[in-house]
Formats: sequence, C-alpha cells, structure tokens
Amino acid sequence: MNWLVSIQNPDGGWGEDGASYKLDYKGYEGAPSTASQTAWALLGLMAAGEVDHPAVARGIAYLARTQQPDGLWDEQRFSAVGFPRIFYLRYHGYPKFFPVWAMARYRNLRNANSKAVAYGL
Repeated sequence: MNWLVSIQNPDGGWGEDGASYKLDYKGYEGAPSTASQTAWALLGLMAAGEVDHPAVARGIAYLARTQQPDGLWDEQRFSAVGFPRIFYLRYHGYPKFFPVWAMARYRNLRNANSKAVAYGL
C-alpha cells in the first residue's frame, strides 16, 4: 500500500511505461498517468481496505477530471507488454472498463456499511 501511494503522480493518477523493462532497471521511474493504470492502483488500494485514504480520493478525482464528454477516457499510451523491449500493446478496452470499475467500486464502498471488498479485487 505504501509503495502505491508513494508513486502516485502529482495529477492524482498513476502511470508506468516501457522503462520498467530496461536491462539496467534500477527501480521505479515515473511516467504520465493513464486512466487504466490509475484504475489498477485504485482497485489495489481499495482491495487493501484503503477506500478512505486520501490517495484514493485523488485518484478518483483524476479519473473524474479526465473523463471525456462521451463517458470514456482517451488513452494513447501503451499500457501492456507484448515482449519487453521489443513491442508493446494498447488494449482499447482497458480505458473503457477499468476506470468505470474503479469508480463504481469507490462509490459502492463509500456508500456501504463495510469498507471491505466482498468479491473480486
């Protein structure tokens, strides 16, 4: 939990890029936030029981602020690995599914009698 919070970007989101697969990798290097990677961090924090953590509120605010008028998120960065250092993938469903899941999970946990995730992540 502490590590996820420590790598949150100033804009409230989270991001990672191909630098994670460098041969001389020496640890996390920041990258621009993406909606799907922000959602993954949020789902992890909420699964750990941290729905009330300020980092979660900042991440949800990032998703709300970057949501487009059509209800989706524009995510141009590659967010999946085909073969490290050879090619990377962009799954077009990631920014359509994961942010909605994270936002719904946040809403449901904030409105529930329990802050624990009952099923799934």
